[in-house]
Amino acid sequence: SLKGQYFMPSKSGLSKAFAAAFAVLTVSVICGTVTMVVLYKVQMSGVNATARPTVPVTTEPPPPVLRLPRSLIPDRYELVLQPRLYTRIVREENATSPNQTLVFTGNSTVHFRCVQKTRSIFMHGRDLQVSGPVLTDRDSRKKIWSRVKDLDGESGFLELELDQDLEVGGNYSLVLDFRGQISQNLDALFLSEYQEEPEPEPGEDSGTDRFLAATNLQPTDARRLFPCFDEPDMKAEFSVTIIHRLKTTALSNTQMTVSNIEDDEWKYTRFETTPRMSTYLLAFTVSEFTPIISYTTDNRIFARPEAKAAGHTSYASHITGKILEFYERRFEIDYELNKLDQIALPDLYPAAMENWGLVTYQEGVLLYEEGVSSLLHKENVAGIIAHELAHQWFGNLVTMEWWNNIWLNEGFATYMSHFAVDAVEPTFRMKDTFIMNNLHAAFQEDALASSHPLSPPQEDIQTSDEIIGLFDSITYSKVRVNTAHGNSSNTSSQSGDSYQKNDLWNSIEMVIKYGLSVEQLMTPWITQEGFPVITIDTTNGEIYQKRFLYNNTAESRYKNTSLPAQSTLLLKKEEFISKDGEWILANVNSTGYYRVNYNLENWQLLLKQLETNRHLIPLMNRGQLIDDAFNLARAKLIDVTLALNSTLFLREEREFLPWESAVTNLHYFVLMFDRSEVYGPMQVSGPANYRCMMLIHNQVNAIWMACSNGLPECVEMAKLKFTEWMQPNGTNNIHPNLRSVIYCQAVAAGGKAEWEFAWDQFLSSSDTSEKVQLREALSCTRKIWLLNRYLEYTLDPDKIRLMDVASTIDSIASNPAGQALAWNFIRAHWDYIQQGWVYTSFLIEGVTSRFSTQFELDELERFAAEYELGSAIRAAQRAVEQTRVNIQWVKDNKDAVLQWFQAQSAAGDKD
Repeated sequence: SLKGQYFMPSKSGLSKAFAAAFAVLTVSVICGTVTMVVLYKVQMSGVNATARPTVPVTTEPPPPVLRLPRSLIPDRYELVLQPRLYTRIVREENATSPNQTLVFTGNSTVHFRCVQKTRSIFMHGRDLQVSGPVLTDRDSRKKIWSRVKDLDGESGFLELELDQDLEVGGNYSLVLDFRGQISQNLDALFLSEYQEEPEPEPGEDSGTDRFLAATNLQPTDARRLFPCFDEPDMKAEFSVTIIHRLKTTALSNTQMTVSNIEDDEWKYTRFETTPRMSTYLLAFTVSEFTPIISYTTDNRIFARPEAKAAGHTSYASHITGKILEFYERRFEIDYELNKLDQIALPDLYPAAMENWGLVTYQEGVLLYEEGVSSLLHKENVAGIIAHELAHQWFGNLVTMEWWNNIWLNEGFATYMSHFAVDAVEPTFRMKDTFIMNNLHAAFQEDALASSHPLSPPQEDIQTSDEIIGLFDSITYSKVRVNTAHGNSSNTSSQSGDSYQKNDLWNSIEMVIKYGLSVEQLMTPWITQEGFPVITIDTTNGEIYQKRFLYNNTAESRYKNTSLPAQSTLLLKKEEFISKDGEWILANVNSTGYYRVNYNLENWQLLLKQLETNRHLIPLMNRGQLIDDAFNLARAKLIDVTLALNSTLFLREEREFLPWESAVTNLHYFVLMFDRSEVYGPMQVSGPANYRCMMLIHNQVNAIWMACSNGLPECVEMAKLKFTEWMQPNGTNNIHPNLRSVIYCQAVAAGGKAEWEFAWDQFLSSSDTSEKVQLREALSCTRKIWLLNRYLEYTLDPDKIRLMDVASTIDSIASNPAGQALAWNFIRAHWDYIQQGWVYTSFLIEGVTSRFSTQFELDELERFAAEYELGSAIRAAQRAVEQTRVNIQWVKDNKDAVLQWFQAQSAAGDKD
């Protein structure tokens, strides 16, 4: 090892077993690129492919969960859908409300094989009126009597009763008619509304409202669109026909083959048959949007006419083809389809959905306006596009067998997106920010006993709420991929089967020849929640590990066995003994999913090195040392003053990552102490550092911290620039990168006039990123009555769009003046929020992030016990545990933190 610098053992000092373990130690999943290629090849060749898992067949009704019997396997759907959506909402004859026009009708023919004898057909169908079943034996061409026996709203099961058995090996087709309601809750087939510019033609009295229909089927809403086998491993081909209004355009996963007028109101558009794919990836839209060609004629971007005319789609158009080409080179597999459409929708949640060949986005994450949108927004657009396009391989081409392994989709896509953006926008340095944006987010959540494994048992993930609960930081960010091994040749363009984690391990073993069972090595990382803290004592060379928890007294199922980190013990103790006052640094470049603790002497040597010559410590580790120190202090493994001392070298630091690490961790101190006497010294001790930060490129962090801590010149600057904009005929000359900070601070320092000006600008702005910044700034006011008004606005979809309700409430809760208001509000209106918003987890976490008193804990526990939480159950459990941790941490550290900031303030005064 390079003593005095890094723990980086030489190859000669490693056993073969350790060489394998060390490679895996730095990742949660390894060999991502070549693994996907090999896995795809295995599936296509059929050689050594994992057998399709089976579920025992029963003639009894299924339990109230989501799993279907495996007696029938779908091959192909022929689907005709007619959204009865007017371009402008008008009242049909006999309709008493415009909403009565918002229905869809359709019919489907599903061709399937029987693999186990059965006299019942179980499919999924929810919130549908299903009729007219016609069942045909395709081999004999005979009709089989059938009737719809049951449609279970709780489980989503549709049962058909038959008068004879379906025989093993038989091929059948089932025709069904159905009818459903177009949703206004951003799920299944839903309605979206936007304003058209310019004004409508003379004689039109419906105003400028325009409507479109779009699908959003992940994870379990395909069953609300049409009767189907709605599980990810039950892949099939889809032949789709959409009947839609004249002057509208229908899009689906594949290319249009024919579009003909049916009568004076309707036309039909038929699409090519898709590859075999999961039901949740089926998609279509009906709108008046027209495309802009993106890079090649096969890649198109659709958006509101005004956004397209203003050039807001240009950036997405510029990078889409380049990202696709990067993935094709990296994966050595061509993009499967012959077209890719991307569409910016006025309403959607989550922010984007990777439907194969028709990717849907919120407008705010696809559109970018040069000179108005910030650099951060541009980076976000690139990152989300890259994530969704990575799914065209990870998730669409090869798909997890069941939702408990959704990390195989989301984790790989998240990781690979950083490589893609780094290739097309190298100045963004996205591979560096991966640590801050993803790894640290997963660390935070995984440090609670209420965390979950990357791959929970299938039986623990059955209901829709349980599935949705898995879409969190752990699923998206815990995966770390090392793509250092192997090459593969191109493969034929066919859609792959579903896969499990064992397929992943087998495919890795085909590439790397370490002689160890990858399954045995990796299973503990995947099936156990949590991660280890590695403790190194450089005085005697001892090294050991245990699970890292903020609350070390909490119960945990974590077992400290068979983890790759234990292989470190194969090294001689001498490798870890510091000599002649030299420091030792482990986890070089922060490649491992673990934290590192040292004896006090080594910590002091590292901090001294940072202050004297920080460049001897790699950039990534300068940020990681801060993050480790603060979180070790939260877990009471080191003293809190040691963590605070880890930031002192920042006076001279000019790089973004260490500062970002410090800002993120100090934010926890703000949350815990901004309602106490500690906050005053915290504000006073910082201005010299903030002025220093002004010299570096991360000005947003600098100005944000300076203004929020009351630096007079910063607050005055914000007020001045905002006031200039407020003048009659004033123009907005605030730099795009600083608008979010300036807007917030000006609204916070102002009153009714500033707030209402920002609200008017929010309503009138046509730029989506500008609207986001203004919407967030409105929550910064210190006026309680304005915050209450703003909360009430979230109940009115004409003021705050449904997709923005939770983030708006969360922004209000982030304001110390609004935290209690937001908490009371969500409890008073939980039924409304829950009804229209399935992804409530992050709202619970945001609103409770300041909780640090026994009174708040009591209220939170009562809320968790008395309310129907749906998919937020796990988030409520985490919030309860985190609040308990916060209470104890404040009790243990308040005095020490106060003294440290007072000392720093006094030292600053002397300087």
